[in-house]
Amino acid sequence: MIFAIEEINNSTELLPGIKLGYQIYDSCLAIPMSVQVAFQLLNGQEPVFNTGKNCSQSGVMAVVGDSGSTPSISISRIFRSFNIPLVSPFATCACLSDKQQHPTFFRTIPSDQFQADGLAKLVKHFGWNWIGAVRSDSDYGNYGMASFLDAALREGICVEYSEAFHRTDPHIKIKRVADVIRRATAVVVVAFASSGDMKFLMEELALDPPPPRQWIGSEGWIGDPYLLTFSFCAGAIGVAIQQSVTPGLKDFLFDLSPSEVAASSVLTEFWEDAFNCTLTKNSDLSKMLCDGTEDIKTLRSPYTETSQLRINNMVYKAVYAIAHATHNAVCEGKNGYTQCDKHTILKPKEVFSELKKVNFSRNGYHVSFDVNGDPTAFYELVNWQKSETGVIEPVTVGYYDASLPVGQQFNINGKLTWMEGGTKVPVSVCSQSCPTGTRKVLQKGKPICCYDCIPCPEGAISNITDSPDCFSCPEESWPDSQRKSCIPKPVEFLSFGEVLGIILATVSVSGAFLTVTAVAVFIHHRTTPIVRANNSELSFLLLFSLTLCFLCSLTFIGAPSEWSCMLRHTAFGITFVLCISCVLGKTVVVLMAFKATLPGNNVMKWFGPLQQRVTVMCLTLIQVIICTLWLVLSPPFPIKNLNTYKDKIILECALGSAVGFWVVLGYIGLLAVFCFILAVLARKLPDNFNEAKLITFSMLIFCAVWITFIPAYVSSPGKYTVAVEIFAILASSFGLMLCIFAPKCFIIVFQPEKNTKKYLMNKT
Repeated sequence: MIFAIEEINNSTELLPGIKLGYQIYDSCLAIPMSVQVAFQLLNGQEPVFNTGKNCSQSGVMAVVGDSGSTPSISISRIFRSFNIPLVSPFATCACLSDKQQHPTFFRTIPSDQFQADGLAKLVKHFGWNWIGAVRSDSDYGNYGMASFLDAALREGICVEYSEAFHRTDPHIKIKRVADVIRRATAVVVVAFASSGDMKFLMEELALDPPPPRQWIGSEGWIGDPYLLTFSFCAGAIGVAIQQSVTPGLKDFLFDLSPSEVAASSVLTEFWEDAFNCTLTKNSDLSKMLCDGTEDIKTLRSPYTETSQLRINNMVYKAVYAIAHATHNAVCEGKNGYTQCDKHTILKPKEVFSELKKVNFSRNGYHVSFDVNGDPTAFYELVNWQKSETGVIEPVTVGYYDASLPVGQQFNINGKLTWMEGGTKVPVSVCSQSCPTGTRKVLQKGKPICCYDCIPCPEGAISNITDSPDCFSCPEESWPDSQRKSCIPKPVEFLSFGEVLGIILATVSVSGAFLTVTAVAVFIHHRTTPIVRANNSELSFLLLFSLTLCFLCSLTFIGAPSEWSCMLRHTAFGITFVLCISCVLGKTVVVLMAFKATLPGNNVMKWFGPLQQRVTVMCLTLIQVIICTLWLVLSPPFPIKNLNTYKDKIILECALGSAVGFWVVLGYIGLLAVFCFILAVLARKLPDNFNEAKLITFSMLIFCAVWITFIPAYVSSPGKYTVAVEIFAILASSFGLMLCIFAPKCFIIVFQPEKNTKKYLMNKT
């Protein structure tokens, strides 16, 4: 401060012709002393609470101080009544930005609100969400930590513990805080404390060093050279006031004459401590008398080290801010020259008013205040790194500029080392991240950062880590095996390429081939008694219909389409009715033939070939009409069945009208039952002519197949529903084919001696 004032007083540009005076008081960082010196300043060095007149006319235009937030709060409340501006270089409490409480307060150091936001973003940047917190039990620590915890909550950071302490606390309390740090599971510790308080905590921790901890520091202690001696803090990272170089300050500090030193109690104490000698006789018999040969330039101490000054520049800027405000109040430029009115009676209120408007740069550092009296927030990121000699040194590794847009405020451009000098970013989480395919479930009674990872339920995914919930896949999609993405559901239908489809298609074609073979045998032996006795016209029509029955099962295989859905059910219904109609005709013919042998019975003339053809056509026409109505009113259509299976799509044919389907099936069943009854009635016919027995047996198989088909059809899922329907068609077709035509073909081919009229007409 003295250096800045002397520099201003020697300037020809700032306050030319006007000298600034000053008075220095030591508040001892104590509130009672701070209040006392505040009143001394107001009273012009008169005793505190002087009741004399002009108590506020001491000539003090502005005050630089205090370095602590708590004393500054008390001083600011006293000065606000007199409009005396208080410019602090180191009081960072966010509460001092409240212009209702502290209207005349300014500072050249950023508010803790910015620092707290920066620390929270720093913790978030490295992926730490489980931390411990310690703070000074003061306005600086309490308000600063409160701001940090609010910012941490917004960033999703959880705090395992938050402990307050003060250097004046009993040793047992500081030890308890140290024990909390030692026992905690959080690896990262955020300390919002002054260097004086941290000194006591570090000394206590040094007695029994805790497990490796990653320290995150506020500007109050991260730059303190003394604390660098604690090796277990290596790798600490934090925000610090920007490092600065003040031209001329080093020479000013070195230019100390013995008379200047003796005139100042502070400098006397420093001098005697630095050189281990005494300037006054009989003051300390254990020390030699200083002989004047002491050379401060040879001294190695923080006093002479000016290359890493941080807070000092805040004082320098505070003095210059007051000087610029005073200059703007009493000086004006005329004809290229600056003239100042030395006789103006300047009031603190005028300096206060001008301080709000100062805007200048000094040695490359900008100075201005916002509406809250705060400067632009700019911090350096400092990392405690071990040098090659093993000494811990603070290294600037980046910066935090709160004036930049979110996302650009942090810039880390240096190599970081972590706790115990490690090169790998430590992990400090309550629970490990939940991988994709899982979701977070909070643990009961614990902070939101403590959770369990639960796999997503069936049909749901999570494609980000730490997902709070799982999301259902679209209707036609299904989660992959890890449940981290939705993939299209496989489409299933009975295809010609799969084993079941190949088997059914082969059996179907084989049945058609057998039927065609039977046709060929019958045609080749059409003049033989067996063929002629079996009503060859109906037999050929029956074989034709059986061929269609076998082939219609092929329409059920393959991807359903609009045409195939309509064709498969109607072709099946019509061909089977044609088949059963032919069997029914053959059964009636057998009955009528034996009735006609009775004397006087002429029934066969009423059921000749013409009537047989008409009967078959009429019975079949009824089914054609039913199928036509079904197709017109509500035809079958292809659908994607998403309900039977959750993980795949079944392509199938919807019936359209269930009534139509069951009427078609019911009509087939009605004819089959009627045919079965007639065949049973003809069971006592002569053994050698066993047509009725064969028809009875074939219809028994037919009815059994279709009776069992109904529950199997209803209960079979997906493509197996189609397989059951094909099986019923093939089984009933083979039943008719094998029962009615196989014995005849066997006799024709292998037992031709039985293929005679005499054998057929022989009665036992």
